[in-house]
Amino acid sequence: QNQIEKIENLGCFPNLRFLSLAGNRIRRVENLQPLRHLRVLDLSHNQIQTLDPDELPRSLRLLDLTGNECTRQHGYRELVVAALPHLLQLDAQYVRGSVGEEEEEGGSSSSEDEDELLSEPSGPFTAGKDFFADLHRELAGRSRRRRREALKEHRTRLEELQELRERRDLLLPPAAG
Repeated sequence: QNQIEKIENLGCFPNLRFLSLAGNRIRRVENLQPLRHLRVLDLSHNQIQTLDPDELPRSLRLLDLTGNECTRQHGYRELVVAALPHLLQLDAQYVRGSVGEEEEEGGSSSSEDEDELLSEPSGPFTAGKDFFADLHRELAGRSRRRRREALKEHRTRLEELQELRERRDLLLPPAAG
């Protein structure tokens, strides 16, 4: 809801997994191909007239385009589902044969990757509640690893400094007092 008119400048976020641009003035779906890890995309309530499914990242699991004219295109749902092999939910409705539907029927998922983000989508993007907890855990883990690596590097440099001091003392005569 920021009056955004164009999807652009997202290539610098190649690991982006969740993007909500709902309630803006976007007219075209574009410039999303570099986002190869994007799982959730909310473009609801924009001004998208027609949709080119080739502009959507194939990694999408949830897509919401409700409130856009493009959802009234002939064959819209079939076109989107055919273009996005991992899609679980389109416009708050399960995609036929998706993980959520198979779980309801007692089946199992054929792709472990589909379970990565969402296990039971229940509404547009509300099922991703664990997404932020998972993201927080991942970021905290990366922070701990960086601190450990920095501490290890610091200790190594201290050891090298001590070794250099010892060598200097061996080479230089004692200072006269």
